[in-house]
Amino acid sequence: MSDFVIRSYRPGDEPGANHVCFKTGDYGKDGEPFYREDPDALGRIFVEPYLAYEPKFALILEDGQGVCGYAMGALDSRVFFDRYEREWRPGLCSRFPEPTGDPASWSRVQTVYSWYHHPDYFMPEPYDRYPSHLHIDLLPRAQGRGFGRRMLGEVMDRLRAYGSPGAHLGVSVPNVAAFEFYKHLGFVELVRVGDGADGCIYMGKSLGDSEGAREGEQGNTPQ
Repeated sequence: MSDFVIRSYRPGDEPGANHVCFKTGDYGKDGEPFYREDPDALGRIFVEPYLAYEPKFALILEDGQGVCGYAMGALDSRVFFDRYEREWRPGLCSRFPEPTGDPASWSRVQTVYSWYHHPDYFMPEPYDRYPSHLHIDLLPRAQGRGFGRRMLGEVMDRLRAYGSPGAHLGVSVPNVAAFEFYKHLGFVELVRVGDGADGCIYMGKSLGDSEGAREGEQGNTPQ
């Protein structure tokens, strides 16, 4: 474990963090077979805006091979998504045209491009209890070592220090390991949205409890 270092985000971490997002982009599994034509497609939504707008809540995990994980948070989801809508999304839409034709025929990359044009800003209720949100991914070589638990705990400590009463996150329905991991950390299910493999489970945790983030086993989250 001494080869791994958890540290705060630094400018220049974007390519490494995007690579982690790419390699965990298939519901927590390797996304390379699906996103090879545009490895940064997912990172433009799930990584780069957080590093740009909420850097003080971003942690990076690295080892001798490079960046192998991250944990990120947004203090106030409504504020974050409002800024994303005003400042981030217009650039995405201008660079990546909305795909046409039957969505059933789209590649995964085309589907992500459609998300650029039709973003999902869903925030579970009760919002006033869970206004912050979290996002974490680790490469396989970093899993099972407790880093996810430690990194989420640190991000939640930082959110708590800035006055957040609680945080939520989304888990894709197929990512059962991640769902169980978050339950071990004290997250509770708030609501399920969508059906089947495309469904998402939203979970929340009060930040008044600092101990829950210190317990549990490592898992991996979806995109």
